[in-house]
Amino acid sequence: MITSQTEDKRPQPDPAEENAYFPSSYSLSQFTSPKSDLSGADYPTPYRGGKKVLMIGADERYLLTDNGTFFSTGNHPVETLLPMYHLDKAGFAFDVTTVSGNPVKFEFWAMPSKDEEVKGFFAKYHPHFKQPLKLADVIANGLDDYAAIFIPGGHGALIGLPNSTDVKAALEWAAANDKFVISLCHGPAAFIAVGDSDIYRGYKICAFPDALDATTPDIGYMPGHLTWKFGEKLKKLGFEIINNDISGAVHRDRKLLTGDSPLAGNALGKLAAETLLANVVD
Repeated sequence: MITSQTEDKRPQPDPAEENAYFPSSYSLSQFTSPKSDLSGADYPTPYRGGKKVLMIGADERYLLTDNGTFFSTGNHPVETLLPMYHLDKAGFAFDVTTVSGNPVKFEFWAMPSKDEEVKGFFAKYHPHFKQPLKLADVIANGLDDYAAIFIPGGHGALIGLPNSTDVKAALEWAAANDKFVISLCHGPAAFIAVGDSDIYRGYKICAFPDALDATTPDIGYMPGHLTWKFGEKLKKLGFEIINNDISGAVHRDRKLLTGDSPLAGNALGKLAAETLLANVVD
C-alpha cells in the first residue's frame, strides 16, 4: 500500500502524448534535488577573448521504450545548466544549437525548484534554448569561432544525436582542430555519431552506466527499458567507460572532458572552466 506520494513508484502520465510518462514521484525523490552544488564558481581572471562554446542540445522529447511506452525526456537541467554556469562565470559565451533548429527540450521535472541561482541562469539562456541555431547552418558558416563543444546529458541525447551526420561533422572538426569536447551522463551517446572513425579510439570517459539504466524502470524513473545500450555501442567503437556507478566522477582524457551523472554537473563545470581558461588564449 502506498502511504505517501514520494513512495509512489508508478510513472506519472504526460498528458501531452498518448502512452507517455514522466518519472515516478519516488524516483524523483531519489534522483533529483531542490538545490544544486555551485561551489567553486569563482574565476577572478575570466576569459576575455572571442572564442565561444558550441552547445548541441536535444530537440526531441519522446523516447520509445521496449514495451511501447514513451519516456518524456530531453536534456537534464542540472547536466545542462551547471556546466554552462561555470563556463559563463569563467567568461565563455555560448551558441546554442540543435540538429533540427527546433527548441531544446528539457526534463523540466528535474529543475532544482528551490535554487534561484540555477533558475535565474536558465532564464538568462531561455531565449537561446527556445530559438536555437540549426547545427548544419553553424557548420556551414565555419567553426573557427569555437573553443569547445558541449553536449549536455539527459535521455534526450539518445534521440537523433547518435546518428546525426552534423554531430559527426562537429566532433570530427573538434578532433582535427584540437578543440575540447565536454559531455556527461547520457550526452556521450552523441559520440556514437563518429562511427568507426579512430578519432576517439582508446579514450577513457565517464558516462551513465548501462547497468543502472536497466534498473531505473524498477522504480518508475522510466516507464520501460531502453531498446539499446549506448555504453555498449561506445565500447564497440573503442571508448573505455571507467565508471561502473554514479558518484559524481569526472575525467579528462586529452581534449575530452566527461562526467558520470547529474552528480558530476558542478565538478565537470569546474573542470571545463579551469581547463579552457588554461588553454584558450585568443
